[in-house]
Amino acid sequence: MKIKTLTINAIVAALYVVVTLVVAPFGFTNIQFRLSEMFNHLIVFDKKYFFGIVVGVFIANIFSPLGGYDLIFGVGQSVISLGILILLNKFVADVTVRMLLTTLVFSVTSVLVAWELALVLNYPFLYTWLTVAISEFIVLAVGAPIMYYINKRIDFKKIIN
Repeated sequence: MKIKTLTINAIVAALYVVVTLVVAPFGFTNIQFRLSEMFNHLIVFDKKYFFGIVVGVFIANIFSPLGGYDLIFGVGQSVISLGILILLNKFVADVTVRMLLTTLVFSVTSVLVAWELALVLNYPFLYTWLTVAISEFIVLAVGAPIMYYINKRIDFKKIIN
């Protein structure tokens, strides 16, 4: 991995952690208003952002009140979702469609976070999946145009290569 790519991923991870911790009370419950999830849209522009996102999720989840469970389920959800999106992005060229797919994939795979909350906190599984999925959907849907317009200014693909 080139130094430039490594550096950009370190910045992405740091931004993910900082933004997560700023809204920490709303990032670790069944209504996950985790603004940093908008960084998941970086995978739309280049698969090299995978590591920055995953490391950011891992470090942020170290601070989770759910302990090690969040390191397994939360990071696992990100790895699975990003992997699915890397595969899907091979067949989809349009950036807005990719962002829609990112929003949908992360919302559906939030089933893992719901499972975690059901196991650890005895939350009702289906209701928890619904609330986590809706929260994830809202953050990613609102984050998509933000990331789209930031990309217009700084070109995420060019920065990481």
